[in-house]
Amino acid sequence: MRTSSASTSSPLVAAMAAGVDQQPLPFFLRPVLLHGVGAGAHLLLALAVAGRLLFAAATASRRGKESAASGRGGPGAGLRWRRLVVHATWTLAASEAAYSLVSWYLDGGTGWGAPDADVVADQVDYATRAVAWLLLAAYLQLEYGPYGPRAEERFPAPLRLWWALFLLLSVLAVAIHAATSLQHRLPVPRLSWARDTVSVLVGVVLLVAGFSAKSEAVGGSASEEPLLNGASNSAAVDASIFTGAGFFSFLTFSWMAPLLAVGHRKTLDLDDVPDLDIGDSVAGLLPLFKANLEALTSDGSGGQKVTAFKLAKALVRTVWWHIALTALYALINTISIYVGPYLINSLVQYLNGDERYASKGKLLVVIFIVAKVFECLSQRHWFFRVEQTEIRARSALVSVVYKKGISLSSTSRQSRTSGEMINLISVDADRVGCFSLYMHDLWLVPLQVAMALFILYSTLGVASFAALGATVLFMLANVPPMQMQGKFQRKLMECKDVRMKATSEILRNMRILKLQGWEMKFLSKIIDLRHKEESCLKKYLYTSTVATFVFWGGPTFVAVVTFGTCMLLGIPLESGKVLSALATFRVLQKPIYNLPDTISVMIQTKVSLERIASFLCLEELPMDAVLRLPSGKSDVAIEVSNGFFSWDASSEVPTLNDLNFQARQGTRVAVCGTVGSGKSSLLSCILGEMPKLSGEVKTCGTMAYVSQSAWIQSGKIQDNILFGKEMDSEKYDRVLESCSLKKDMEILPFGDKTIIGERGINLSGGQKQRIQIARALYEDADIYLFDDPFSAVDAHTGSHLFKECLLGALGSKTVVYVTHQIEFLPAADLILVMKGGRIAQAGKYNEILGSGEELMEMVGAHQGALAALDVIDIANGGSEAFSSSDAASLSKSLSTAEGKDKLNGKEDVEKVQSGQLVQEEEREKGRVGFWVYWKYLTLAYGGALVPFVLIAQTLFQVLQIGSNYWMAWACPVSEDFEAPVSMSTLIYVFVALAGASSLCTLVRALFLVTASYKTATMLFDKMHMSIFRAHMSFFDSTPSGRILNRASTDQSEVDTSIANKMGSVAFAIIQLVGIIAVMSQVAWQVFVVFVPVIIACLWYQRYYIDTARELQRLVGVCKSPIIQHFAESVAGSATIRSFGKENQFVSTNSHLMDAFSRPKLYNTAAMEWLCFRLDVLSSLTFAFSLIFLISLPTDLIDPGIAGLAVTYGLNLNMLQTWVVWCMCNLENKIISVERILQYISTPEEPPLSMSGDKFPHNWPSEGEIQLHNIHLRYAPQLPFVLKGLTVTFPGAMKTGIVGRTGSGKSTLIQALFHIVDPTIGQILVDGVDICTIGLHDLRSRLSIIPQDPTMFEGTIRSNLDPLGEYNDNQIWEALDNCQLGDEVRKKELKLDSPVIENGENWSVGQRQLVCLGRVILKRTKILVLDEATASVDTATDNLIQKTLRENFSEATVITIAHRITSVLGSDMVLLLDNGVAVELDTPAKLLEDKSSLFSKLVEEYTMRATHT
Repeated sequence: MRTSSASTSSPLVAAMAAGVDQQPLPFFLRPVLLHGVGAGAHLLLALAVAGRLLFAAATASRRGKESAASGRGGPGAGLRWRRLVVHATWTLAASEAAYSLVSWYLDGGTGWGAPDADVVADQVDYATRAVAWLLLAAYLQLEYGPYGPRAEERFPAPLRLWWALFLLLSVLAVAIHAATSLQHRLPVPRLSWARDTVSVLVGVVLLVAGFSAKSEAVGGSASEEPLLNGASNSAAVDASIFTGAGFFSFLTFSWMAPLLAVGHRKTLDLDDVPDLDIGDSVAGLLPLFKANLEALTSDGSGGQKVTAFKLAKALVRTVWWHIALTALYALINTISIYVGPYLINSLVQYLNGDERYASKGKLLVVIFIVAKVFECLSQRHWFFRVEQTEIRARSALVSVVYKKGISLSSTSRQSRTSGEMINLISVDADRVGCFSLYMHDLWLVPLQVAMALFILYSTLGVASFAALGATVLFMLANVPPMQMQGKFQRKLMECKDVRMKATSEILRNMRILKLQGWEMKFLSKIIDLRHKEESCLKKYLYTSTVATFVFWGGPTFVAVVTFGTCMLLGIPLESGKVLSALATFRVLQKPIYNLPDTISVMIQTKVSLERIASFLCLEELPMDAVLRLPSGKSDVAIEVSNGFFSWDASSEVPTLNDLNFQARQGTRVAVCGTVGSGKSSLLSCILGEMPKLSGEVKTCGTMAYVSQSAWIQSGKIQDNILFGKEMDSEKYDRVLESCSLKKDMEILPFGDKTIIGERGINLSGGQKQRIQIARALYEDADIYLFDDPFSAVDAHTGSHLFKECLLGALGSKTVVYVTHQIEFLPAADLILVMKGGRIAQAGKYNEILGSGEELMEMVGAHQGALAALDVIDIANGGSEAFSSSDAASLSKSLSTAEGKDKLNGKEDVEKVQSGQLVQEEEREKGRVGFWVYWKYLTLAYGGALVPFVLIAQTLFQVLQIGSNYWMAWACPVSEDFEAPVSMSTLIYVFVALAGASSLCTLVRALFLVTASYKTATMLFDKMHMSIFRAHMSFFDSTPSGRILNRASTDQSEVDTSIANKMGSVAFAIIQLVGIIAVMSQVAWQVFVVFVPVIIACLWYQRYYIDTARELQRLVGVCKSPIIQHFAESVAGSATIRSFGKENQFVSTNSHLMDAFSRPKLYNTAAMEWLCFRLDVLSSLTFAFSLIFLISLPTDLIDPGIAGLAVTYGLNLNMLQTWVVWCMCNLENKIISVERILQYISTPEEPPLSMSGDKFPHNWPSEGEIQLHNIHLRYAPQLPFVLKGLTVTFPGAMKTGIVGRTGSGKSTLIQALFHIVDPTIGQILVDGVDICTIGLHDLRSRLSIIPQDPTMFEGTIRSNLDPLGEYNDNQIWEALDNCQLGDEVRKKELKLDSPVIENGENWSVGQRQLVCLGRVILKRTKILVLDEATASVDTATDNLIQKTLRENFSEATVITIAHRITSVLGSDMVLLLDNGVAVELDTPAKLLEDKSSLFSKLVEEYTMRATHT
């Protein structure tokens, strides 16, 4: 009876009872350890469940009432999962109870008295398992059964973790039983195998079903709700494509089939990609992450101190479940990988006919295949969950950075450039997310090394310690090159940051660069920055060759040391043991290579976390700077008491001093003063944007703000005006009418649905300002702040806006408006005259006119300008009122001219409906063309290095197989056989072959890196040359985010990834051919399976790539809007905050992040779908080979070579998957080359200079400009802007151009500078057709002061003289002439005074004066002023006009101006309307003709200017 019982329960006791003479088992294989751990774990479970049952019983009645009140829903997918869990648990409980009873019965009760600890541990384990699972089954039935109180809730996390632990224990039991049976040849009872099988199967079911059963309750946390913010049921179904999948579908990724089918049938669009699960979306993720971050960083006083550690901890808390799950998958995967190397020796002995293994053949095959299945499943789900973790981490970080970005104070905003902030979301957040792939390596690497050491010790004995020493030594030797690589990568990123910052600034200001002819100078600046970057890139790439050499040479080095130690110690080398060791070394390859790489990634991640944490610590705009009262709480709308404010808190002199004023509800407050007096700063202090040193600011009611520099979002005009509010058609039409936008909407091709380019690029300055005003009006706020919006519009439109908006629509509102136009002052209830940061005068117009000299100076300057209008009195016999009939005739005349033009341009307007100026980002469709690959391969040295790379790789493979083949052949199968060669010969030949193969990898890596570096450099140079030489229309229609994406993300792929990806495809194919060649040596019949399997693999790859390629393209397309939206939001943060729209913009960012995450997540899922199927197919090949081997008579095959075939076959599934994965990954990544080549083929402008240019060196000497029948439009799908314009500008004369906003004034100037090519007609300068000469020859001989004043980051000197052509004296003279000399002399660094990004530390007026200084330095024969004095006061304007008269007395000057006084001093006046020249004559003659449109414009301006 004793023998019978022992044989049933314990393998060890059974063996001893049977009298098997065997060495004792190692302790870690003894049943006492396995069953002791199992018993302890199940005892804890039983106690926990029993306590929970008691608690549930105590609260049952109360919960029963609540449950009855809440009702129940239908049986959803989650409910079915829960039923499966309950049934599986009962099944396992029943089987454990039955097994325990059978075991106890067979032991006859004597096992408890046996002194053997193994038997006691067995019995205790059986008993605790039965009790624990019965209790758990009862608990789940009561709580989660169909009528349980938690039938619709998710299983708690501790329970799901227990199921994961149980599955791990079950798999370990199988592994230990297999090792006991195969390695130590002790019999394992069949009942134990049956129990292990049931445990593993039920464990898998519980784990998968437990994870898949989501909460279906209406309540619960945001992360568990199926619907959010009223989302429809259909949306929820879409979002559940993954989470609602069935067990088999989940296991095999079959839930991806519908999307793959759609992608195979048609080109995927973003709308075809399913939504994210709520847990992966920003809406479900951000609240949890913010709560975790706030809990960790709150210091008790309301402040927050974010550190890299706290940020990482908050992320871990947010995604802890995915971290735990991926850890489990990684553990199972690691154990499965080492099963093959462990059992190779047993297989060789079986094939050799060893009697001890005579009955183990089928069992060995089953274990090999089961291990492969576990390896495949765990790896596929591990990688997918890692991508989910990455997406969640990135989304959380980008969201908090975005929210911080639009909340920064002005001081913080100035400390970070927009380029640096963009890098946080485009580079740093990505890098932190990517760390999820490496996060388990810190504990996996030691585990893998320990397992490898165990296998080596079991085969080679003490020589395994030499292997450990070699491994550690090689890891340490790998650290210096990895550190160098990390250092070079950091420098590379720093250089890239600087380059991207410069590129971003240049792209924003490309128009001014082309107008000035500076684009090549600035391109050389980018090329210089790239050269510094290339220096780091070159070092980084060549250092990576060392890492490659280590990766492929590591196993060889460890093998040489180990086998050399065996030779020295006299340890016999048998083929089975050698092959087991070689397979182990190959598995060790990954941890040897990965640990330094992981450390490097950790360092990079730490740096990124520190950068993000540092940004999150920046000071936000204080919420208490302004006391904001709700509407109707006070009669006073705005009150500032004893206010001292400064943009620079460290400055001794405040920007604004001693401010005291009050504006009552419904009053109009005008703010005036000279340039730099503090007018815009006054509005900023009311908004709370300016740091307050002391005093108090109160506002009562909602607020709307119109900035001086128009902030327009890219998107539809209508969306800019509505600004997130609901459409009210009647109100909307009134706003358009008030802002003079009706006519513009008629002219624009799509009306208010026209998409505006980046920063309103396809709108005139006046149109942008009127859209800003319309946005403010539609907001219907209580308080309106206008920062000089009338300067950007013409006199007629400015007058209309003032009357209709300020006096009409906003008549009952509180309005504070900054203005330089004196004529708008009398209408104000309160005028604040600013001087030196103080309110110099305050009161009504008539009250303060004579009380101080500040206002008198401005009025005097204004009246001086009006003196030129005395001619009107002569012409009209006195100043008459501008009657409504005159206004009607003016309007009629304009519309008549417009009507004629509409007839001419009707066809063009019809054609225009084909497209907007800003199109959706272009992306190729279908397969990436072969020409892309060919172009990439042949770009560097004509592709001469490619054959050398392939030859080196082939030699490596041949030599590596040769070295292993040699070891398998030369080593005896067992100690009973004589070795064909001596031990020393064996080792020396192996060292020679292995050393030569390693050398081939180094040669291959060097060739590959050389070709990669050259190709990356050439692509960069060609793309940037094409971009800088592109037509201006390219920049108008292409948001800078798209260009920056190619210059950063795509270029980075080309720099560091694509050559490796392309090499990997070739190397993987060569390796695969090598493996099949080795396997066919033993069983050529493997081709019977291999050929159809390869065909199936290629079919799957083709089927998959259709979807994956488009998903990858969508990832690229969806990233640009995130960057662009972030950049726009930061630039317009003051406007967003003033309107209180922060939440709206945060929501938009969340939507864009989800749109980016969707294709990224499903792209990974598609990859895992493919890899799973490839793994299954390659496992079939491997299984066929194994079955064929054990089916053959043992005397027909060489056991050593057969073992070698199996050793290589272990990698077959991985390699076969790798081949297809590399092909797919390459096709996804090569899209970056495709996108760069798109821009390389961008149409260029005409040449910069022409060798055949025949004109005098002093051309133009006269400065005469003739336009003949000019028809011009910005793009083929857009209407004509200039329509048959014929006009002559006489040389050395001053011509003024007037006309309403959008009439074509600025377009005419762009035509003159050859920015836009005329469709019809020609432009002659001194008789030379400008289209026949080089662009730089033309533009270098013209000067312009543009409408938008532009300053570049740098110094005053570099802004005035970017080309370095003038000395300091000339620069100072120019500064004095443009009224900036004294201001610059006050600065400590004088000409080297810093200018920050966009020149934001200088006022708009001062920026305009710098532009004036540039043209004074250049002194050309032709000068164009495009609204040059729009941003300065009248007195400064008069000084500028005087300066221009003195410096350009002999030049042809063309002036576009909205101030009539700016053109009255001209020799000629041209009046444009809707692209047609309506009038051209001297001002005097036009004024004499009372019916002329110019005369009527002047009359209207005069009446407005003299109105009191």
